[in-house]
Amino acid sequence: MKKLWKTLTSKVIYDNPWIQVRHEEVINPNGGNGIYGVVSFKNIAIGIIPLDEDENTWLIGQFRYTLGEYSWEIPMGGGKKEHTPLAAAQRELQEETGFTAASWTMLMKLHTSNSVTDEVGYVFVAEQLTAGETAFEDTEDLKIKKLPFKEVVQMVLRGEITDAISVAGILKLAALRKMI
Repeated sequence: MKKLWKTLTSKVIYDNPWIQVRHEEVINPNGGNGIYGVVSFKNIAIGIIPLDEDENTWLIGQFRYTLGEYSWEIPMGGGKKEHTPLAAAQRELQEETGFTAASWTMLMKLHTSNSVTDEVGYVFVAEQLTAGETAFEDTEDLKIKKLPFKEVVQMVLRGEITDAISVAGILKLAALRKMI
């Protein structure tokens, strides 16, 4: 596929352990001069929908600093790019819920806010769950809620779950199971 943008200059203007922000001077698809800001994530995004034999799942509640509000989401986090998405999903599920799973299915790959970021996300379904201990990170003050998956779908449809990775994963799984 033909590249429609041409990068003239690229300068890192911010860098921390999680993201890097670049200011770029470009030639746009119509041949004009322009600028672009790119947020590059240093990790992949991982979301997990744990399901038990009765079609229950677990949501994670936490205050999201960037939004200034509380959010209910599927278990999720970041994974190192040098690890497989599955390995990151297994770690995140255990950290946030205490569960390990014997069965894993990759539900989807997605790009979040692809007009300004290169972030790649993966959503997995975890089944055949075994309970264990959580291992929250120091920055996490999480609440865990067990709900029927059908109710979680309704929460999305009512606008009570707004996290993009959670919404995408929940709705795709519901569509595959012919629930919507």
